[in-house]
Amino acid sequence: MPTTETAVQTNNSKPAENSHSQSKTGLFDFLYTDIAIDLGTANTLIYSRNKGIVLNEPSIVALNNQGQPVATGHEARLMHEKTHKNIRTVRPLRDGVIADFEVAELMIRGMIKNVKKKWYSTTRQMVVCVPSGITEVERRAVRDSAEHAGAKEVYLVDEPMAAAIGIGLNVHEPVGNMIVDIGGGTTEIAVIALSGIVYAQSVRLGGDELNEDIINYFRRNHNLLIGERTAEKIKCEIGSAAPMDEELEMITKGRDLVNGVPRTRQVTSKDVREAISESVNTIVEAITKSLEQTPPELSADILDRGIMLTGGGALLRNLDKLITETTDLPVHIAEDPLTAVVRGTGAILEDLEYYRSVVS
Repeated sequence: MPTTETAVQTNNSKPAENSHSQSKTGLFDFLYTDIAIDLGTANTLIYSRNKGIVLNEPSIVALNNQGQPVATGHEARLMHEKTHKNIRTVRPLRDGVIADFEVAELMIRGMIKNVKKKWYSTTRQMVVCVPSGITEVERRAVRDSAEHAGAKEVYLVDEPMAAAIGIGLNVHEPVGNMIVDIGGGTTEIAVIALSGIVYAQSVRLGGDELNEDIINYFRRNHNLLIGERTAEKIKCEIGSAAPMDEELEMITKGRDLVNGVPRTRQVTSKDVREAISESVNTIVEAITKSLEQTPPELSADILDRGIMLTGGGALLRNLDKLITETTDLPVHIAEDPLTAVVRGTGAILEDLEYYRSVVS
């Protein structure tokens, strides 16, 4: 039996050929910069037609007292938690949706401006991915932000669908695929077949919640206050979902809550695993619940093909192992899981006619 990776490549060959053959080149295409956006809680990625991924920056904006943007993306991230009274940093997305409409619009405008190479080019078509569980009001907010940022036509696609396309699955086939996309603000679990989502569950819990768990753990157990950036670094460097053959450790810095002075402390991967265990178990339970709700014929397909993990959370050490132990199903981490969603969104942009049934 071929491996899942082989199957994925085989399934992808037809859509890829179709996409290139169906792409229409217009006389005035040079006037337009059509883009696809993965508008994430932690990072925003932009794909430009015929150019691929052209931007990957944190979803954060630094504003002055007048509410004007001073910096966006990487530059604003460096300022985060280090600003004075005249500058504040804002993350306009929370739990995968827009929490601050005006700042989100400023961020999208700023990032699109960085992508555009010619001052006279305009955005004709924009494809934006959204969590599958958002409300119509939240969906409208995303569409309005994209339109106010200059897009003439805006198409929305659900994140699990974009992730499935991004990792090379043929979503038009009558075959069941389970996608688990773990982002900064949400975890999207979906069973996909025949260009549609058969069952979806959106858990408003992701990488940001794990960072918060680590911050709270150190405050509660070590009387040490650490920042969000430090928690993120700890999670990425030594975090794990299940015990490892060789446990890791690192030195971290923070503020002592007892005497108020800075100090260092040694942290182990066991500490981090204890800190994030509740949130990780919530994600695993949501996957189990989704499997229970899946129609039996599609369950058989998932048994053969396994569960595909995408998103930044897929990089958490031994998460695939923990899911396999809980579900007795094979679990595969997508190649370059951080960009799977934007690659899928970009594929839709390149051939909107072929993927018309998956956008709204």
